Amino acid sequence: MLITRRLEFDAGHRIPDHKSQCRNLHGHRYLIEITLAGEVIETAGDSSNGMIMDFSDIKSIAKAELVDQWDHAFLVYAGDQSVVDFLATLPGHKTVKLDRIPTAENLAQIAFDRLRPAYQNCYGKQLRLQKIRLYETPNCWADVEA
Repeated sequence: MLITRRLEFDAGHRIPDHKSQCRNLHGHRYLIEITLAGEVIETAGDSSNGMIMDFSDIKSIAKAELVDQWDHAFLVYAGDQSVVDFLATLPGHKTVKLDRIPTAENLAQIAFDRLRPAYQNCYGKQLRLQKIRLYETPNCWADVEA
């Protein structure tokens, strides 16, 4: 069985080599969908009886492992030196340096790689992160599947 939880966050980025406006500093209201695969728990008296995982637990893990770090941050490629240097001049600025350009595709892969181990050790180790879908806009997204 599959279940999915959606979360939203705001972040800035730029695509330094892009030929269009995306090379400029800008931001998005990102939406991430986390899809887990697993068996329904059938343990009488357990608060998770009848579930794969409690949706609130999916949210709390995603927030702790990823969303809280990226929310209202500027996601910058570490090799984008002019922007890295500029952001360093802003006292207390929330900057997240990444090892790759922050495209929707790369952000989805980073999210998948960070969240997979966080979920696999939950609920009797029966869960698998099946898919991450990261929306950069309502009409544009990237999927990473197990």
